Amino acid sequence: MSLFRPWRIAISLSLASLAGCAQAPGQAPAQGPAEAPPAFVYQLIARLESEATTNPPGSIWSYNYHGQVVYYVPPTCCDVPSELYDTEGKLICAPDGGLTGRGDGKCADFFAVRTEERRIWTDNR
Repeated sequence: MSLFRPWRIAISLSLASLAGCAQAPGQAPAQGPAEAPPAFVYQLIARLESEATTNPPGSIWSYNYHGQVVYYVPPTCCDVPSELYDTEGKLICAPDGGLTGRGDGKCADFFAVRTEERRIWTDNR
């Protein structure tokens, strides 16, 4: 019985540390040494939180795409296209989703060449 006690302690400590990772609505979580997201990302979070919850939950990811940082909002349902933004908040393209599931075709190589994936936000409602 005492053999299992260290595992219980390790599991308890792991769960306690994960509980400290919860984020407040409308705030992007700290992601290590990377820079904070630009202001438009916080506006995007506010927009997504003002909408009905989705399944899968809404989220925002950053990537390096062709040498620039971009922000990706995955599709949340059915025929909804994804959104890919530059650092100024300009919509670049829809990499996937939409009627065909293949987005708008303007950045068809996004999934093949993107790097440096980083989760910025996930809707926890």
